[in-house]
Amino acid sequence: MDLIDDLNLFVRVVEAGGMSAAARALGLSTQIVSQRVQRLEARIGVRLLHRTTRQLQPTEAGERFLHQARALVEDAGALLAGFSAERDRITGTLRMTLPASFGQRHVAPLLPEFLALHPQLALSLRFSDRLVDLVAGGLDLGIRIGTLTDSTLASRRLAANRRLLCASPAYLARAGQPQDPEALSAHECLVLVDGSERQDDWRLFGPGGRECRVRVRGRLEADHGGALREAALGGLGIALKSTWDVAADLAAGRLLPVLPDWQPEPTAIWAVFPQRRHLPPRVSACIEFFAARFGPLPPWERMLATQAG
Repeated sequence: MDLIDDLNLFVRVVEAGGMSAAARALGLSTQIVSQRVQRLEARIGVRLLHRTTRQLQPTEAGERFLHQARALVEDAGALLAGFSAERDRITGTLRMTLPASFGQRHVAPLLPEFLALHPQLALSLRFSDRLVDLVAGGLDLGIRIGTLTDSTLASRRLAANRRLLCASPAYLARAGQPQDPEALSAHECLVLVDGSERQDDWRLFGPGGRECRVRVRGRLEADHGGALREAALGGLGIALKSTWDVAADLAAGRLLPVLPDWQPEPTAIWAVFPQRRHLPPRVSACIEFFAARFGPLPPWERMLATQAG
C-alpha cells in the first residue's frame, strides 16, 4: 500500500498545484510530502515535477505518469470499497441450534420476516434440547435458556425467562389448590428429567424474599418440556413452566397459576456464539433481530400483561 499511497499523494500534489496545499489537505507536513515525492521519483527513476520558487508543474513524463497514477488510485479505491462492502454484506449460511419447543413456538414464526430482510442469507437450523458444542458442530449461533455454564462462549441476553407453577382447572378441582410451598410434596408434580438429573428439587421465592425448597414427586416425568405442558393440560399434575411456553394457555384459562406469590428464581434466554474478534455480519444481524423482537418485554409477557390489565 506504500506505492498506492505515494501515487495518491503525487496526484493530490499536482491537483493542488503545490506541496504546501497538498500537505494541508492531507494533514501532513510539507517536508514529508516533498520527501515522499522524491522517494517516488527515485523508485521509478524519472523526474516527475519541475520545482521553482513560484510554481510546481509536472514534467512531460510526469503528465503521462499522472494519468496512469490517477487510474491506479481510483481502481485501488474501488477494489477496497468492493471488498469492504462484501465484508459487510449479510450473505452465506447461518448455522444455528435452538431448543426444540422454544424454537418451534417463537423462533420459527419469525423466520419469514428475518429472511425477507436478508434475501442473500440461508439458514441451517438444528432443533434440539441437548446442549450442542457450537465449535465442534461448526455452528455460528445458539439460543439457550437458563443459566449459562460454558465460559468459552460469548453471549447476549435476549429476554427474561420468567417461570411459574401451573396446573389445569380439572386437576385443581380434583386435588385442591396448595396453600403453601410445603403442600406441593403431597401433590402430583410433573418432573423434568435432563439426562441422569431429575429436576425435582423446586426452589421458590415468596413474599419478603422468603425462600422455600421442596422435593416434589409424581407419576410422570419426561425429558421434554412440551410433553410436561401437555400433561399439565391433561390434568396430570402441577408443572413448573416458563411463561414463553404456557402464556397462551394461561391467557385462555386452560392452565391456572399455582401459588402465584411463590416463583422460581428467574433466568434468561440467551444468544451464545463462539468468541471471535470480528463477529460475522450474519450472526450480528440475527442476534439484533431476535433481541429486538423478544425484548425488553417479550410478546408472551405482553400477552399476560394485557390479560391482567
